[in-house]
Amino acid sequence: MAQNYNINTPKFPKLPGKGLSLLVMGLFLLILFVKSTVTIRSGQAGVLYKTFSGGVVTQETFGEGFHFVAPWNKMIIYAVRQQEVFEKMSVLSSNGLEIKLDASAWFQPDFQNLGKLHQEKGEDYIDRILLPTIRSAARSVVGRYTPEQLYSSKRDAIQKEIFEEAKKIVSSQYIQLNEILVRDVTLPPTIKEAIERKLRQEQEALEYEFRLVKAKKEAERQKIDAEGKAIANKILSASLTDKILKEKGIEATLKLAASPNSKVVVVGSGKDGLPIILGNQ
Repeated sequence: MAQNYNINTPKFPKLPGKGLSLLVMGLFLLILFVKSTVTIRSGQAGVLYKTFSGGVVTQETFGEGFHFVAPWNKMIIYAVRQQEVFEKMSVLSSNGLEIKLDASAWFQPDFQNLGKLHQEKGEDYIDRILLPTIRSAARSVVGRYTPEQLYSSKRDAIQKEIFEEAKKIVSSQYIQLNEILVRDVTLPPTIKEAIERKLRQEQEALEYEFRLVKAKKEAERQKIDAEGKAIANKILSASLTDKILKEKGIEATLKLAASPNSKVVVVGSGKDGLPIILGNQ
């Protein structure tokens, strides 16, 4: 049996005009609220860009937390914690040899001047400002030293000088540079082998010199010791008269006479008038 439909009956009920308006208004307010809020997380800070009133706000940096921003404005988020960037570069030593330098930098943007950093340098300030500055400072500093100095004794000094030169430049660019670390210095293989060979020879020479000095001191000590003994024997010989020798002999005889092994003591019968001890031992 066929079913009749009334073409005048709508499939869905019509909402009252007032209810529809409220729904549209609610959706609009929800979108407006979502678009007007920004959450800045830990280790971050924000720069506000006002579309219709002056552009970048340079007088204020927005810290962590929840912020209301007009939908036509924009909050640009920056990481303000200490960060590390790595850089491998080729530089020339004082005698024109190519040196490969592996370094890293600890840095962070200047929080108080974050708006100026964004306005003048942009979000890619690391590639535009920081890395070129480190390369320039490294070339300038390394060019003052020989490969041997770079390989051995001067690495700490080089690291400090690169840091000081780079810091001097980036501090005026709203970047806080905390440290430069020179992690590795790679020399051409032939130069490295020559330096190592020279260092070994110097070490061997120092060791040989040390042995010579030690032997010389030992010889001087033995000479002084021998001279001291000779002087002592000379003094002793000069003081040992016949009378003193006889007296010492008598003292020794008396001590031996007290021994249970001695049997007979004949006084005055020995050579030079010293006593003789007779016994069965």
